Amino acid sequence: MADYTIPLTAEDQTFSVSLGGTKYQLTVRWNDADEGGWVLDIGLPDNGGDILTGIPLVTGCDLLAPFDYLGINGGLVVYADGSDLPPTVANLGDGVDLVFITSGAA
Repeated sequence: MADYTIPLTAEDQTFSVSLGGTKYQLTVRWNDADEGGWVLDIGLPDNGGDILTGIPLVTGCDLLAPFDYLGINGGLVVYADGSDLPPTVANLGDGVDLVFITSGAA
């Protein structure tokens, strides 16, 4: 089992990362609305198009499980220190981490 913590900060951000041997562009943004929160978009690098958009960053599940057909070869899990609550506007990357877990280990 291998995992990789994707470094995040409590601000909107876009960056490239390799997941399961494929390069992706991730965008994390705060949705400031009732029932809002942090959401994740996954796209192809160099503005190559969106693959998934608006995935809520919630704890306790593999965020990619419903999308196995995409072949990303792993899972994305949000871990919060001692809590199963979703990340707040201020604690993303500081006690709340986004972790990529290789296929079969999520």
